[in-house]
Amino acid sequence: MNILKKLIFIIKQNKKKSTKVSYTAFLIKKGSGFCINKFMEESKELSHALKKNIRKNIISESADMLYHFFVLLELKKIKFSSILRELQKRQKISGIEEKLSRKNVRYK
Repeated sequence: MNILKKLIFIIKQNKKKSTKVSYTAFLIKKGSGFCINKFMEESKELSHALKKNIRKNIISESADMLYHFFVLLELKKIKFSSILRELQKRQKISGIEEKLSRKNVRYK
């Protein structure tokens, strides 16, 4: 968990840097739509790695996806602790119950 906290801290620090030296700053300056597209791109790359079952690619693409996820959270001003609290709440009910409790969501 410490590595995730460190990553979040680094993202917070790097977003203030020049876009010439910080990829995080570059992403945030590009805005929400761009960052969402990058996250979706990473998701597709992870899906591809999972389908091919190439362990090193799965690990690498997972790391990329986590990074882009945390950049999006920073951009949207959502604290990771809020997500952890939500996960903690969900541990009290089954995944099926949680899914059915949402509006317009069906369990298939």
